[in-house]
Amino acid sequence: MPLYVAGGAMSRLNVIQNGWILTEGEKIAGYGTMDDMPADLVAGETIDASGRFVLPSFCDSHTHLVYAGSREMEYMDKIRGLSYEEIARRGGGILNSAKLLRETSEDELYRQSMHRVNEIISFGTGAVEIKSGYGLDVESELKMLRVIKRIAETSPTEVRATFLGAHAIPAEFRNDRDGYIDLIINEMIPRIAAEELADYIDVFCDKGFFTVKETERIVMAGIKYGMRPKLHANELDYSGGIQVGVKYNALSVDHLEYTGDEEIEVLLGSETMPTLLPGAAFFLGMIDPPVRKMINAGLPVALASDYNPGSSPQGNMKLIMSFGCIKLRMLPTEVINAVTINSAYAMGISETHGSITRGKIANLIITKEIPSYEYLPYAYGSNLVETVVLKGVVRE
Repeated sequence: MPLYVAGGAMSRLNVIQNGWILTEGEKIAGYGTMDDMPADLVAGETIDASGRFVLPSFCDSHTHLVYAGSREMEYMDKIRGLSYEEIARRGGGILNSAKLLRETSEDELYRQSMHRVNEIISFGTGAVEIKSGYGLDVESELKMLRVIKRIAETSPTEVRATFLGAHAIPAEFRNDRDGYIDLIINEMIPRIAAEELADYIDVFCDKGFFTVKETERIVMAGIKYGMRPKLHANELDYSGGIQVGVKYNALSVDHLEYTGDEEIEVLLGSETMPTLLPGAAFFLGMIDPPVRKMINAGLPVALASDYNPGSSPQGNMKLIMSFGCIKLRMLPTEVINAVTINSAYAMGISETHGSITRGKIANLIITKEIPSYEYLPYAYGSNLVETVVLKGVVRE
C-alpha cells in the first residue's frame, strides 16, 4: 500500500462491494468479499453494515483544538468587514487566545479540549494533530503541550503534537522580535525536547508573521532536537513558506492559498505534503488555492480542518470534504483520499493509519444507510457517520 496517492491516482478508490472486515485486537486482520470469506472464520462481535459504507476513519493533520474560551466577538468584527490582519493588529486574533490561555489552568484547558476531541471522534476522526501556539511564553507553551500529551494518553484517537511557539509575536516582545525568537530557540525548544512533548515544529511563515529567514532559524533549531517541520505557508501572500518547507524536508506545508507555478514545481518530487484548509478560507472569505492545477501537475493533496477559535471553529472532516468538492472543485474520490491516506501521511502515520489494510490500526467509520460514497460530501449538512471504531473498539 502506498504511503499517499498523488495526481490522477487521487481520483481512484479501491471499493469492495458486499465485503467483510475482520479486526483482531487493535488491528485489521483481514478483509474481502463475502464470496471469499473463509469458512472457518471465527466471529466474535459482529456489525451488520448492510446498505452502508465502511471507510478508514478521518485523519485530521492540522488543528489548534487546545485553546481556552472562544472568539465569537471577532466573528462580529469579520462580519463588519475587518480583515484577519486588522483584527490581529488591534490585539485580537492569536494574541487574544494567548491572553485567555495564560489565564486558564491546565486542568480546565484539558477539560475544554477533551470536549472538542470527543466531538471530532463522533464525527469520524480517528487521528488528530494538535498544535501549541496560543501560549507564546515558555510556561504557557509547555502547558499546552502537556495537555496535548494528556489527550494522547487518555483518548482513543491517535494524537501527534506540534510545537508552534512561532505562531505570532507576543505583545511583550512587539519591539523585540529577535528576543522572542531567541526565547523560542534557547529556552522553549530545549525544554520541550527534554520532556518529549512535541513530534513536530511549526512556524507561521507568512506576511505579517514570520519571515523566511526567521523561519529557517527556528526550524533548524527544532530539527537539531528531532522535531521535523510542518509549516503554515502562503495563506496570506506568496511568502516563501512553501520553498523553505521543502528545503528543510517539512512533512507538510499547510494553507497554500497563494500557490503558483514556482511553488508547484518546488513541491513536485519532494516528500512534503501540500495540505489545504478550506474551512479557514471559507470562514475568512479568502481566495481558494489552485487545487486542480496542483493535482493535474501530479501533486498529492491532503485536507484538514484547522480547528481553531479564530478562523475555523469546527472539526467536522465530513464538512471539510464537502468544502473540498464545493469550493475547491475536487471529486468525491479525491476528497476521500485527501482526508484519509494523504492526511495520515501529513501527520506521519500513513504506515499504520489512513487506509483499510491488513496490519494497520482498525480505525473505521460506518456510515448510515446511503446510496453511494459520493453522497457523503454531497449531503454537506447531514451527519452520516453512524458507527466509529477506534483501535478495534466501537466507540459510543
